[in-house]
Amino acid sequence: MAEKNEIKSWVRDSITFKSIIIGFLILVLLIPAGMIKDLIKERNTLRNSVVSEISQKWGNPQTISGPVLTIPFKKFYKNENKIIEEIHYAHFLPENLTIEGKLIPEIRNRGIYEVVVYSSLLNFNGVFIKPDFGEWKIKDSDILWEDASISIGIPDMRGIKDALKIKFGNTEYDVNPGINYLNYTGVSTKIKIVESDMFEFSFNLNLNGSDVINFIPVGKETHVEINSGWKNPSFEGSFLPYERVINENGFKAKWKALHLNRSFPQKWIDNEYSTGKAAFGVNLLLPVDHYQKSLRSAKYAIMFIALTFLVFFFTEILNKKRIHPIQYLLVGLGLSIFYSLLVSLSEQINYNLAYLIASLSIITLITGYSYSIFKNIKLAVIVCFVLIILYTFLFTILQLQDYSLLIGSIGLFVTLAIIMYLSRKVNWYNSIEE
Repeated sequence: MAEKNEIKSWVRDSITFKSIIIGFLILVLLIPAGMIKDLIKERNTLRNSVVSEISQKWGNPQTISGPVLTIPFKKFYKNENKIIEEIHYAHFLPENLTIEGKLIPEIRNRGIYEVVVYSSLLNFNGVFIKPDFGEWKIKDSDILWEDASISIGIPDMRGIKDALKIKFGNTEYDVNPGINYLNYTGVSTKIKIVESDMFEFSFNLNLNGSDVINFIPVGKETHVEINSGWKNPSFEGSFLPYERVINENGFKAKWKALHLNRSFPQKWIDNEYSTGKAAFGVNLLLPVDHYQKSLRSAKYAIMFIALTFLVFFFTEILNKKRIHPIQYLLVGLGLSIFYSLLVSLSEQINYNLAYLIASLSIITLITGYSYSIFKNIKLAVIVCFVLIILYTFLFTILQLQDYSLLIGSIGLFVTLAIIMYLSRKVNWYNSIEE
């Protein structure tokens, strides 16, 4: 009987056993922390599906390629006693290409989610030089000049708003959907090649899209100038604008790309080259990164729980205040609920305000609960102060993304130093009462 009482007393009073229990509770709380991360990912996936649904109806992100001049030619092969004729396609790019346009952005709502869509008013003009087949040693008699065509790559043709006509030389042509000779979707039209060293072209394109508009620099020298009333542009792709202005009225950006800057030449045969990797343009960013920030903050959940448990643990040891494991568990669950509150609030209001409300709610909850445990206002204030420091530290890390590793490392170092200082006089072999 005495031995049973001794074991019971050790379980109740041993610092070592209490440490093991707290460590076990931290591991158990990995489960709700993981569930919170899954919830954030699920909400982000739902938002992306709403964005995709609206984009499909209005117009997906657009990448405009072209114009490309395509001229078929015959090639003959000898196979045993037969001469086989094959048709190949030579593609020629413009000597220079200038694109000027305006993006008219609009925010579409579906429930609590917002999507940026745009209407673009674009003017294309430039010059083709006379196609030269000499490099490939193709006879003029084998070139099918009468089947020449010009094509423009448009990935989502549902976004085309108005009839599209291309002026090539002195003639204007109506385009038709479909491109037969290149590996992308778009429009094309047959054209007439007259005897000339130079062919000017121009066309206007009114195109709907969402989020992103990109251009392929098909000109030997390509100039693009875009302006818009959107205040949060992100310039993306293989080339950044050499000149840009961003202010309260929107943005204006200018790009310049040479044929030497890309991985495909001015002319090629069939599908020898792909042009997609040279794309550049602008993303109309909607400042909705609360899911990313919430997910990053959730990665610190276990650290928050562990540090808060340490505060309670040292309070229990240094002030000889007993805390039941269930009370530790309830505090840990309260800390986990913070992330759920943060996500749900940030979907409705500004992220920083949501963070403030969620953190103050949890700090108030745990401070009040700690007072009910300790029955000491001073100890409850210490818990409150520590939680304020922790949530301020996390908010700083979320805001300073580039320096988050540095700040986090310094914060952990300082925390470890404080723990070592507080525990320097603790005799881990004694009971809590001792």
